[in-house]
Amino acid sequence: MTDNRTVAAIDCGTNSIRLLIASAGPEGHLVEQARDLELVRLGQGVDASGAFHPDALERTFAACRTFAQAIAAHHCDEVRFVATSAARDVSNRDEFFDGVREALGIDAEVIAGTEEASLSFAGAMSGVEVNEEPVLVIDCGGGSTELVLGRGTRIESQVSLDIGSVRLRERFLHDDPPTAEQIDAARTYVRKMLDECPVDVDAAQTVVGVAGTVTSLSAIHQGLTDYDRAKVHRSVLTVDQVATLTDKLLSSTVDEVEQMGPLKRRRAEVLCGGALIIDEVCHRTTAGELVVSETDILDGMALAMLAQGR
Repeated sequence: MTDNRTVAAIDCGTNSIRLLIASAGPEGHLVEQARDLELVRLGQGVDASGAFHPDALERTFAACRTFAQAIAAHHCDEVRFVATSAARDVSNRDEFFDGVREALGIDAEVIAGTEEASLSFAGAMSGVEVNEEPVLVIDCGGGSTELVLGRGTRIESQVSLDIGSVRLRERFLHDDPPTAEQIDAARTYVRKMLDECPVDVDAAQTVVGVAGTVTSLSAIHQGLTDYDRAKVHRSVLTVDQVATLTDKLLSSTVDEVEQMGPLKRRRAEVLCGGALIIDEVCHRTTAGELVVSETDILDGMALAMLAQGR
């Protein structure tokens, strides 16, 4: 039975806010109607201040107003807005909630890292074919990184770590480019987090990466000048290629990073931090390569909404 509804999923992270409008196809697969992304840097300064910056809030609300137009044009039956790492600990969440409600007419949900991890796993698994299990899904965002180990649709273990591209850049990688001492401090911090991580990363036979850091690494590696989702989706990076890209990003200025591929400025500013996290995780796996997926938490959200409606 096909759900003939159209749903909209909005994922508001530390660096980006993204929209997916979709319906269900004959076999339950998502039929994408629209997809959009705005790099609003909602988490600007949050790690240090514990509050959303007024400029970051206004950028986010402007994106919400744009998304509201698309949602209305597609006559969506249900809309879900989830906020992740940046919104979990701030002191002025009510201001954020009020602005989202005014722009979209719905309430924002601040979801726990465990739900973020499970939605990312479901979304990733909906878009890639896996021959060897268990599978490790890495979702490296601006404020947190989710690691999920599972088989099929079953999750065996998961964790949300307070390390992300924006958080690492603001906390450790201050210079442009970062100094060797700053990079060492960042790697030491990430390694400590991974040492204490309850997910057995080494057990993974397949490693799948989702979200902007990983897709940007693929685009740079492929030499893309214009972003092409079809070329990025299901592309593969070896662990050595990830390491080479990471070293290149960490030794480059933001201006230089911006010229490496189809990158927006706010992505280029923090990409070295995200790459460092991906590099550290990949070097703890035995799979030898990273499969890049364009399907992620948005797809997991849309699939869940459509499944609940049947």
